[in-house]
Amino acid sequence: MAVNTLTHAERLRSIGAIKRLFESGQSGFIYPFRYVWFAEADQVPSTAVLFSVPKKFHRRANKRNLLKRRVKEVYRLNKSILIEENKRVVLDVALVYSAKEVLSYKKINHAVKSVLAEIAKTI
Repeated sequence: MAVNTLTHAERLRSIGAIKRLFESGQSGFIYPFRYVWFAEADQVPSTAVLFSVPKKFHRRANKRNLLKRRVKEVYRLNKSILIEENKRVVLDVALVYSAKEVLSYKKINHAVKSVLAEIAKTI
């Protein structure tokens, strides 16, 4: 299986899992992302991710879609940071874009790498 993919199974979609993530997960902030993550021990390691760009900051759908595409692409290319550290853990991650301006791909890339490294360090 190719490492640099973002399959449907890697997306966090379950309402119960999302509720559990935001209620009992740990959170942090690295500009421009607020991130929330929840890890629990399991025999089969897996990672699921949720991307969000609030309508509160970006009213136009085309800007929200652009930002989500950039974040998904950066995550897809850098998710190996989490996979290397993910030993026997089920990990759920939410990345919420919290800046009011549309940042460049380069800045988003740097921020997502920092977020993933922070999560990997604390697992």
